[in-house]
Amino acid sequence: MDFSNPDKLALLSPFELKDALIQTAKKSNQHMLNAGRGNPNFLATTPRHGFFQFGLFAMTEAERSYIYMKDVGGFPQREGIESRFEIFAKQHSTVPGIRFIEAAVSYVRDQLGLSAGDFIYEMCEAILGCNYPVPDRMLTLSEKIVGQYIHKEMIGTHPFVGNFDMYAVEGGTAAMTYLFASLKANHLIKEGDTIALGMPIFTPYIEIPQLNDYKLVEMTIDAPQSNNWQFTKKELDKLLDPKVKAFFLVNPSNPPSVKIDDKTLAYIVEIVKKRPDLIILTDDVYGTFADDFVSLFAMCPYNTILVYSFSKYFGATGWRMGVVATHENNILDAKIAKLPESLRKELDERYHSITTEPRKLKFIDRLVADSRTVALNHTAGLSTPVQAQMSLFSLFALMDEADSYKAEMKRIVLRRKQALYRELGLPMQHDPNSVRYYHLLDMESLSEQMHGKEFSQWLLKRLKPNEALFRLAEETGVILLPGRGFGTTRPSGRVSLANLNEYDYANIGRAIRNMATEFYEVFKAEKGKGKPKAAVKAVKATSKAKGKKTR
Repeated sequence: MDFSNPDKLALLSPFELKDALIQTAKKSNQHMLNAGRGNPNFLATTPRHGFFQFGLFAMTEAERSYIYMKDVGGFPQREGIESRFEIFAKQHSTVPGIRFIEAAVSYVRDQLGLSAGDFIYEMCEAILGCNYPVPDRMLTLSEKIVGQYIHKEMIGTHPFVGNFDMYAVEGGTAAMTYLFASLKANHLIKEGDTIALGMPIFTPYIEIPQLNDYKLVEMTIDAPQSNNWQFTKKELDKLLDPKVKAFFLVNPSNPPSVKIDDKTLAYIVEIVKKRPDLIILTDDVYGTFADDFVSLFAMCPYNTILVYSFSKYFGATGWRMGVVATHENNILDAKIAKLPESLRKELDERYHSITTEPRKLKFIDRLVADSRTVALNHTAGLSTPVQAQMSLFSLFALMDEADSYKAEMKRIVLRRKQALYRELGLPMQHDPNSVRYYHLLDMESLSEQMHGKEFSQWLLKRLKPNEALFRLAEETGVILLPGRGFGTTRPSGRVSLANLNEYDYANIGRAIRNMATEFYEVFKAEKGKGKPKAAVKAVKATSKAKGKKTR
C-alpha cells in the first residue's frame, strides 16, 4: 500500500491508517507504543482454567469408547456422566480450574434449575467439537446460561417482561455483517433508506451502509463532547422523522467510552413511543465495564436488536465470540409479517428449503440461515468449543456476585488514564458515565488547557489532517487513531486504555506534552513573544520533511 499520498490517506479507515502510522514509527527506529487498537492485554484466567480442565474430563469420556483402538475415541455417554464428573473432580481437586467447574455445575443445577448431567454432557460434546452445533442458532443450555449473563449485565434490575432469543456468532463484527445482510434480504432496509448513526461510533457502522451492497443514506445523531458525550434532545428529535428506518449506536460509545445516562435513555424511550416502527441496533460490548449498566434493549425490547461481544471484558478477541439477541416479540417479525404479498412470496421462496412454513420463521432464525446463504443452513452455528468457553465466561460472571472481576477491570483502565493525564500535566475530569476503555484526546481542548485559547486556534490552523498523529509516530513511536474516523467533529486521537501497561500511558502523555511545548515555542516566536530559534528550526524542519513523506 502506498502511504505517501496525503489525500488518499485521508480516505482510509482509521484501522488501515494505523498501518501507515506504524510504518512511520518503524522508519524512525522509535520504541513503538501502539495505543491504536482495542485488543486488551488482560484476560480472565479462572474460566480458562475451567475450560481446559473440563476438556480433560471430556477426553476421559471420549476414551471410554473404542478403548481397544489406538488414537480413537467416541462420543461421551450421557448415562452416569454426573457421577463420573464428581469422581474426576475429587481426583484432581487441587488443580486450578477444578473448583470452578465444580461450582459451575452446582450453580447450573441449584441456581438456574437446569439438569447438571445435561450440562456436563453438553459441555463435553461441545469442547470435543465432535458434533455439529445443534440447535444451529445456539446450544440449548448454553443459550439459557448466556441468557442469564446477558440479563444480569444488560438488563439488571430493570423491569423486563417476556423472554429473548439469541444467536451465538463470531464476535461483534460477525453480528454486524450478518445483521446488515439479513435486514436487507428481508426488506427491512433497502437502497436509499435513511438510517441514523449515533456519533461517535465504531467506524464500520459508518462504512458498511455506504457500500454498493446497501447504498443507505446516513443521518448523524451527535453526542457532542460539550454535552459530556450524551445525545442532545435536539439531535434525538431527528429520529421522529418517519424516513429514518433504523437507529444504530454503540453504548457505551466508541471511542469516548461513555454510557448513555438515565435521562437520555428515558428520552429515547419517549421517542420510540412516538416512533413505534423504529428499529434500534445497540452494540453494547463495553457495557460490562460500567456499573449498573442498562441497555436500550432493556428499555425498548420490542424495537431493539442487541449485539454483545465477550472479546474485551474477558480478553478473548481471538475466541471470536458474541451474541445477537431479540425479544420474542419484536418489530422485525412484525414488519416482515406486514410486507406486501409479493415480497412475502419472494421470502417464502428464499426460505422454503429450510422450513415448510417460512412465514412463521423468526427474524433471528432467518439471520442464522442468511449467515450461510440459506442453502447451507444445515451447517450453520458457532464452533461448539467457543460456545463452551462462552458459557464458562458467563457462569464465572454470574457466580461473581460481588463483581470482584469487574472491579479489577475498572481499576486497570482507571489507573492507566490517571497515568496518561498525570504526564499530560492536566486534571483528569471525572464523569460517572465513563467506562474508560478508550479515550479521545481532543487537540483543541488539550492545547487550550496547556497554553491558552490563542495558541489552540493557531495550532488547529497550522496542522493538516492527521499531521499530529504522524508527528507523534515519527518522533515518539506513539500510535493513536484519528478520532474523525469514528465520526467526531474535531481533530482528536483515540487512545486505547486497554492494550498497554501503565508506564506506557505515562510515556504517551509525556510525548504529547513535549510535542505541544515544541509547537508553543514556534507560536511564541511567530507572535514575537520569544526567540527559541533552535526549537523553531527543528519543528519547521520536521514539518517540512513530513510534508514530503506523509501529510
